[in-house]
Amino acid sequence: MAVYALTGFSLVSLLSFGYLSWDWMKPSLVANVATDPMEKSLPPAFTRPPHIIFILTDDQGYHDVGYHGSDIQTPTLDRLAAEGVKLENYYIQPICTPSRSQLITGRYQIHTGLQHSIIRPRQPNCLPLDQVTLPQKLQEAGYSTHMVGKWHLGFYKKECLPTRRGFDTFLGSLTGNVDYYTYDNCDGPGVCGYDLHEGEDVAWDQSGKYSTFLYAQRVSKILASHSPKEPIFIYVAFQAVHTPLQSPKEYIYRYRSMGNVARRKYAAMVTCMDEAVKNITWALKKYGYYDNSVIVFSTDNGGQTFSGGSNWPLRGRKGTYWEGGVRGIGFVHSPLIKRKRRTSWALVHITDWYPTLVSLARGNLSNVPGLDGYNVWPAISEGKESPRTEILHNIDPLYNHAKYGSLEDGFGIWNTAVQASIRVGEWKLLTGDPGYSDWIPPQTLTNFPGSWWNLERLTDGLRKSVWLFNITADPYERYDLSDQRPDVVRTLLMRLVHYNRTAIPVRYPAENPRAHPDFNGGAWGPWASEDDGEEWEGIGEPLKSRNKKKKCKICKLRSFFRKLNTRLMSNRI
Repeated sequence: MAVYALTGFSLVSLLSFGYLSWDWMKPSLVANVATDPMEKSLPPAFTRPPHIIFILTDDQGYHDVGYHGSDIQTPTLDRLAAEGVKLENYYIQPICTPSRSQLITGRYQIHTGLQHSIIRPRQPNCLPLDQVTLPQKLQEAGYSTHMVGKWHLGFYKKECLPTRRGFDTFLGSLTGNVDYYTYDNCDGPGVCGYDLHEGEDVAWDQSGKYSTFLYAQRVSKILASHSPKEPIFIYVAFQAVHTPLQSPKEYIYRYRSMGNVARRKYAAMVTCMDEAVKNITWALKKYGYYDNSVIVFSTDNGGQTFSGGSNWPLRGRKGTYWEGGVRGIGFVHSPLIKRKRRTSWALVHITDWYPTLVSLARGNLSNVPGLDGYNVWPAISEGKESPRTEILHNIDPLYNHAKYGSLEDGFGIWNTAVQASIRVGEWKLLTGDPGYSDWIPPQTLTNFPGSWWNLERLTDGLRKSVWLFNITADPYERYDLSDQRPDVVRTLLMRLVHYNRTAIPVRYPAENPRAHPDFNGGAWGPWASEDDGEEWEGIGEPLKSRNKKKKCKICKLRSFFRKLNTRLMSNRI
């Protein structure tokens, strides 16, 4: 059954808008994507499609890069960003799966059914199979496509695997986090398995190799075996710097003066990842790719502050819709950029990479209507204005409803108990429960999280369900203007109403005991057979199977876990 946020609508309310205005009669912004961006956006310097290297890091905080004033050493990232274009108005999603799904599809998560939480290892769920992915579009344009690193977009069926979604090769993990050396992942007590895969096979022989090194070495091997005369796309999704906090000892030693153990290990992992990027850049030059390459660097969400990360001076952390959860580190480095060595304040979102990169590849976007992303290459390369004017951060109807929210507080058009966030122009609106809202300085002393440090906390938000910020003038979200500007609140609520009407049902099925690694030779991997005929919709209720199954103990267990999961679901992140 479809799950939607409770909303209402009034034509009269449209007439009351005054502060923000746009043409409400124009086609939906959801489908407002350039149909033929290649002609105007492809620079003359591109004599042939460029090689594209997309590097995504995991849980790296906004503060945790040298050029943002960090105490962590990232000389490679600093240099690449300084010589390219720094994206300082760049947005991602607050957790793993949503960011990755929006990168791969160019669509907001409300348009793929992944608007709630993440895809968990035991869920019969994955990136919808009807979505045409970024690597598939690049394959159509003649690219060789490769993925190295963390997938986290589902794997319960073989059709969900990276090699079935547009990648010629894959080396990496399918789940959300694994041990950096053993590649073991536990999804609860006693539910543990190995998770490192080469193509569609389990890569048992790679156990013991530190993943950051392993992935960088694989990228170098791919470049060495490919011809620079043929276009290549490599998606490098580092596991770093997600927990568990593990790093080679020589990197930890560099930060021995840091009193906080978690921050010390985290810093070591960031610097190790920085050196891996250095090795990848070196390989691009060694094997003749660099002069015709575009390197994109992005984080996937805000840093996890209790695991060593820092988003200072932004508010909030990973898993929240405050700036600390959704504002990312991003830059583009390429000899093909027209205006290099600068900082761009153009509004960019992670969905924009899909149309931008397909356009650079001279691919065809006409057969993928309804993208939420925009081609932002002219804004990046030439300093032109970004075509993007707003970002839907998300609408999650399943997240715990705010205790003090109501339809009345939303002017009768939006239930403010529902977790949602949107940015339009310079304004940002949050409703429901946006998540942990403190400002947390870098954790550098021994007794963090003790009472010594200058944690800034607001208590007046406990009884609120609506916040409004002028994010341009107040990027740290210190001054809530919702009471002073109800006209702007109403305008942004109407945009939430608009987007919510385009949302598809949430895909968040109950966990299935058949996914246990013990049933798969001790490894995480596809477990549903091709003839299961089971499709999932709503909050965990399967549609009736096309094929009747015989009753069995495992089916009874599945029913039990489904009911249990439904009860616990609202309390899980």
